[in-house]
Amino acid sequence: MSKQFTLKIYRGQPGKQYWEEFRLDLKPAMNVISALMDIRRDPVNTQNQRVEPVVWEDGCLEEVCGSCSMLVNGRPRQACTALIAPILEESKSKVITLAPFTKFPLVRDLMVDRTRMFENLKKVQAWIEGDSSHDRGPGPSVSQAKQEVMYTLSTCMTCGCCSESCPQVNNESEFMGPAPISQVRLFNTHPTGKNTASKRLHKLMGADGISSCGNAQNCYEVCPKNIPLTESISAIGRQVTIQAVKDLFSFPEED
Repeated sequence: MSKQFTLKIYRGQPGKQYWEEFRLDLKPAMNVISALMDIRRDPVNTQNQRVEPVVWEDGCLEEVCGSCSMLVNGRPRQACTALIAPILEESKSKVITLAPFTKFPLVRDLMVDRTRMFENLKKVQAWIEGDSSHDRGPGPSVSQAKQEVMYTLSTCMTCGCCSESCPQVNNESEFMGPAPISQVRLFNTHPTGKNTASKRLHKLMGADGISSCGNAQNCYEVCPKNIPLTESISAIGRQVTIQAVKDLFSFPEED
C-alpha cells in the first residue's frame, strides 16, 4: 500500500474562507505544486465530495518567478521547492497545511495579489535609467566583492515572503517592506544607478520607508534566496541618514 498524506487547505474567497482536506498518495520527489496538480486532476475531498479545483499561482517551477508563494505549515515559502517528504518528516505528521499569504489581498484560495510590492518598486525607482545611446564604450569597473553583493541582491524575485513574515507590514502600517529597501541598495550600488541614488533615498524618508522597520529580522529567516535583507536595511539606513544631513546643509543656488 502506498504511503498517504493529507493536504489541509485554507481556501475560498475574501470573507468566505474555510478549511478543506484532500488525501493523496505520496510520490517520489513530490512537491506542493505537484500535489495541488493531483488535486486539480481529481478534486475529491476527504468527505468524498467532488469540489472545485484549488486555485493557486505558479510560473517557473524552479524558484525564480516568486509567484507560488504561500504558507506551508504556517511558514512563508515557495511551493515549488517545498518537498512533501521532508515536510512530513520534519513535522512528524501526515497532515500539511496550506494557506494564502495574509499581508496581500486575497484573490481566491491560495492566490493573492502582490501588486503592492511592484508598486513599491516603482515608487523607489528600482531600475537603471538609460539615455538611448547604443554604445558609449566600457563602463566603470566593478570590484569582484561588489559584484558578488550585487548579484545576491539581484536574485530577489518579489515573492513576498519577507513582507508576510514582517510584523511591521500590516493594515495599520504604511511600511513598504524589506524587499524594496534591499533593491534600493542594489541600484544605488550600480555604477550608473548611484547617479540617481538621492531620488531613491528620498522615497525612503516617509512613513512607509526605512524608519518603520522594527528590526524583527524575520525577513532574513524566510527569504528563499538568502538575501541579507537586514544587512541591506542597515546599509540603507546609513545612506538615508547621510542624505538627510546633506539635505539639511544644502542651500538653493542663487540666481
